[in-house]
Amino acid sequence: MLHKFYQKLILKYPLSVLLILISSILIFGMNVEKLEIDASAETLLLNDDKDLAFSRAVAKRFQTNDVLILAYKPKHDLLSPESLQTLTHISDTLEKLPNVESVDSLINAPLFFSPIRDMDDLINETRTLKNSDINLSLVKQEFLTSPLYKDRLVNKDFTISSIIIHLYQDPEYFTLLEKRNLLLDKQKISSLTKEEKQALSNVTVAFKKHRDEQRILDNKNIKEIRSLISKYQDDATFFLGGVQMISNDIVGFVKNDLFLYGSTLILLIILVLGLVFRKPRWVMLPILICTLSVIAITSSLGFFGWEITVISSNFIALQLIITISIVLHLIVRYEELLSLYPRASSKRLILLTMLTKATPTFFAILTTIAGFSSLLYSHIHPVINLGWMMSAGITMSLIIAFIVFPTVLMLLKKTPPIKQKRSMSFIPSLTARIVLHDKKAIYIISILTIVFSVTGASQLIVENSFINYFKKDTDIYKGMKIIDQELGGTTPLDIILTLSDKNSTSSPIIETQEDTEEESDSFENEFNTVENQDQYWFTDEKIKIIKKVHDYLTHLVQIGEVQSFATLLDTGKVLNENKDLDSIDLALVYQKLPQKYRDVILTPYVNIDNNQLRFTTRIVDSNEALRRDALLKKIKDDLIHIIDPNVATVQLSNLMVLYNNMLQSLFHSQITMIGLVLLIVSIMFFVLFRDFKLTLIALTVNVIPIGMVFGFMGWLHIPLDIMTITIAAIAMGIGIDDTVHYIHRFKVEFAKDNRYYFSMHRTNNSIGNALYFTTLVIVIGFSILTLSNLIPTIYFGLLTMLVMIAALTSDLILLPKLLLLFKPFKRIK
Repeated sequence: MLHKFYQKLILKYPLSVLLILISSILIFGMNVEKLEIDASAETLLLNDDKDLAFSRAVAKRFQTNDVLILAYKPKHDLLSPESLQTLTHISDTLEKLPNVESVDSLINAPLFFSPIRDMDDLINETRTLKNSDINLSLVKQEFLTSPLYKDRLVNKDFTISSIIIHLYQDPEYFTLLEKRNLLLDKQKISSLTKEEKQALSNVTVAFKKHRDEQRILDNKNIKEIRSLISKYQDDATFFLGGVQMISNDIVGFVKNDLFLYGSTLILLIILVLGLVFRKPRWVMLPILICTLSVIAITSSLGFFGWEITVISSNFIALQLIITISIVLHLIVRYEELLSLYPRASSKRLILLTMLTKATPTFFAILTTIAGFSSLLYSHIHPVINLGWMMSAGITMSLIIAFIVFPTVLMLLKKTPPIKQKRSMSFIPSLTARIVLHDKKAIYIISILTIVFSVTGASQLIVENSFINYFKKDTDIYKGMKIIDQELGGTTPLDIILTLSDKNSTSSPIIETQEDTEEESDSFENEFNTVENQDQYWFTDEKIKIIKKVHDYLTHLVQIGEVQSFATLLDTGKVLNENKDLDSIDLALVYQKLPQKYRDVILTPYVNIDNNQLRFTTRIVDSNEALRRDALLKKIKDDLIHIIDPNVATVQLSNLMVLYNNMLQSLFHSQITMIGLVLLIVSIMFFVLFRDFKLTLIALTVNVIPIGMVFGFMGWLHIPLDIMTITIAAIAMGIGIDDTVHYIHRFKVEFAKDNRYYFSMHRTNNSIGNALYFTTLVIVIGFSILTLSNLIPTIYFGLLTMLVMIAALTSDLILLPKLLLLFKPFKRIK
């Protein structure tokens, strides 16, 4: 069938076929413009995470907004007239930005201890640095010691101040999100009606459109903030931080990497191909096939509305690896046949090349897809999409290569075979000699590699730190580190206490000084009529719980800023002549407190209707000893022992929890699925080779490079994060491809004379060249990724290079050694 396909169509009408294919791809390629990059926090969350729904409910209930933190380090003293004037101008301008709701800074921070006044005065008049009769010495002391401001609004040295930019909460975004998720949840349980399907389609389109518009506004907002602070660079140093800023900058880095390193990668590949093959056709043809393959897959992604995320940002590089591998195998095979049959017609050589490489390439691609299929079992959309992207992209590369390669060669004149320089292909010959002359070293090294891999893999940790995404010499890293270490941390973590019903109605016990029983009864009657009012919610028992939890959190070294109702209690204690506020004091204060103050100091931390308390913290991401999963478990376990479960239940929330859930889920799903993928691959090996012994050999050869990569990661303390955790699928995909080609060629060579040693030598010097050249091209090309500003991209480049070298070594040394040892092929008479 394949023979007829090439004879009657591809090789008969090469120009027409080539023009139709290229025209179709280029016309469809207009969809590339629709391709988008999404680095928002939502792309790194589990679809079915219960904590995600809880976090969104908490954000809505406690009216929390996203914030950007601008670290301000003036050249003069923080409270000098010049510094305050600059700070005032910046704060006023920031408040006028369309996406900014409010700005907190030293300028408008309420002053409670400068000097200390009684509660009524504070409620009636809020004093700030804008007041003319302010004592700056007292102000400095307050900012450095006040539980409201220390290590949050100013650092310990009083050299850096934070400008906290509160962003508008987008109600339409959450409305559309809830509508979409409700329909998606219903779709999982039961089938949707025709109207519901249409509603889901409409709300999905509306949500995406609104989200994209909001991203443009967010990006514009950050640009305007940076444009503003650039005007004051002579007076101060600024560092911008916050989750929205990180997402925005990652998009910029990814776009820059795709353009700059993508183009440089192509140039390096051209250079290496030219040095290896020294024929223009063997340079331009691989580049043409790679270009068409990339256009085809990116156009498909744009057409179907799939977005590139941090996780899938390197899918083009992965596709280039597979595509280059396919084309180089075809080139090497064609040149080999040309050397054997120099007088054969071009058409016959091309046909023989395509037919002899069709079966091994098809099974190699099939098993490679199986390797990437482990990503499909994740619960994270971008990871699942990466699995589908790679599966679709590899399939497109196979089809395009097997059409473009023969049609282009049919249009070109046959040239003499390449006389390969010994220096360019000495590795395959060297490996053949090593295998022939070695007795035990290969086995010993393989065993040591396994030990190295197991011991290294046992040290692997699952971590994801925003600050470690960037090189230490970049401005974004420096800024995040200052905010992280000096101004309270980076990643937000909330602790939510839900008090039991019996505690929600308990009332403060008031001891009166009245002597008469009649007066006491009168007071009790009056108290009972108002005991359910909000001001009496603050009981002594609740105050005790709040202080216990707050004190516990402040003593954790991994946590920077801690804010809760206890912060206000500590402030009130100073104002109350260093006496603790009890339930009566709080009831009186609550009654007098205007609603605008309640919204600022109570609403973010107390929700009376739901009987909940919120403790907001920020994790110090730059703490090298930080282990997020262990920290979250410790906090929850400790709080369960600190607080009686019958009194209150504990739940953790916010980005720290959600990202950790994602990482743990991804890790466990990958570890679980590697076993299943190995089973699928072993079945494919058995179908292809029809030999159990050969299947085990092929599996062993592929497992060792994967183990080696994890071993290196463990020993070098490279954490498993959203990027590096997919390296197992990549390693398996690349390694399997090489193994299939080698064993298939060995089988062909063995059929010639039934002699293992000669078959191995011929295989290494034929297919070995294709494996070696592919590795050489990819390793040199991917070395450019180490210059990226994104650490995950650097790790991806280094680990990919390591995988390629490990797979080549395993396939050219260990695989032939095992074939010689176990002799799985039957002699053909």
